[in-house]
Amino acid sequence: MASIFTLPRPTLSLYFPKYRKVFNCNVLQSPFLKDWNLGFSRKERFEPFTSTASIELRRRRRTLICAVNQDAEKAFKKTVEVDRLIDMLREANPSELQKLVVENILAFNETFWIRLAARNYEELATAVMSIVDRIVHKTHEKIDSATDVLKEILEPAVNEEEETPWPPKDPEALKTMEKKIFQMEQEGKLDEGFLAEVSAQLRQAKEDADKPGLEAMLQKVLQLYASTVLSKRNEVLKAEQFLETVIKAPEQEWNKLLIDGLAVGKGEISAEDFYAVIKKRIERTLIRTEGGSYQQRILTEYLKGIESRAEEVVQFLQGNTA
Repeated sequence: MASIFTLPRPTLSLYFPKYRKVFNCNVLQSPFLKDWNLGFSRKERFEPFTSTASIELRRRRRTLICAVNQDAEKAFKKTVEVDRLIDMLREANPSELQKLVVENILAFNETFWIRLAARNYEELATAVMSIVDRIVHKTHEKIDSATDVLKEILEPAVNEEEETPWPPKDPEALKTMEKKIFQMEQEGKLDEGFLAEVSAQLRQAKEDADKPGLEAMLQKVLQLYASTVLSKRNEVLKAEQFLETVIKAPEQEWNKLLIDGLAVGKGEISAEDFYAVIKKRIERTLIRTEGGSYQQRILTEYLKGIESRAEEVVQFLQGNTA
C-alpha cells in the first residue's frame, strides 16, 4: 500500500459549478434588429430567386441574425445584472457588504471588474477585492483540509503504484473505507467542505477521462457517505418513535418500556440517541409555548421526568452488567 497518495487540485470553478442557459432565437420578436438589412438599403435589396444558392444564402443570413441577436441580448442583460450588483454593493454597510460578496462570489469575474473600473468606484473595488481574497484564502485552507480527509479514506484502496484500480484488489479495502467514513462522520469531519472536495475531484476525473478507477472510487465514497448519514437519521427516527411510545404510556410502565427499548437492556435504541431526542423535544416545547406559562412548565417537567427515569434505568442496568 502506498504511503503517499496525491490528488490533483481541481480549479476553483469545479467547486462552484456554473450552469449555462441556452437561449432560443426569435428574430421576429427582436427589438435589436428592427429594420436591419445587413448593409443593403431598401432600394438596393435584391428580389428573391429560387435557386439552391439563394436558399443557402437566406439560411446563412438568418443564422447570422440569430447569432448577433443572441449576443446583443445576452450582453445587455449581463450589463444590467452587473450594474444592479454594483449598486447593491455601493449601498451596503460593511457587514452587508461582506454578506453580499459571499452570496455573489461567482459573479466577481473579469466582466464585473471591467464594469466596476468603468464606473470609477476605486474604494468599492478595493473593499470587494479584499473580501474576495480572504474568501479564496479560506477556501484553499478548507480544500487542503478536505483533501487530507479524502486521501485518508481512499488510502486502503490505493496500490503500491499509487493507482486506484476498481474494484480494489484487496477485498477488505471497501470495508476499511466504510469504517473510516463512519468514524469520520461521527467526528464531524465529513462536512460541506469535504463533500465539495469529493464532488470537485469527481468532476475533474470525469473531464480527464483517464482515471476510471478514481472516478468509480469517488462515486463509492459518496454512496458510503449517503448510506452512513441516512442510517444515522433512521436511528434518530427510531429514537423519536420510541420517545412517543414512552410519552403516551402510563408512568408506572416506563421502567419496563425503557428496559425493553434501550440497547443497554433488551432493545436497539442507544441511550445517547434517546437523550438527544428528549433534549430536542424540550427545545421545541420551549420555542412553541409561551415563556413562563403553566403549559410550558408542565410539558417540560414531564419530558425531564422521562429523561431522569431513563438515566436511572441505564445506571441500574450498567451496574448489573459491570
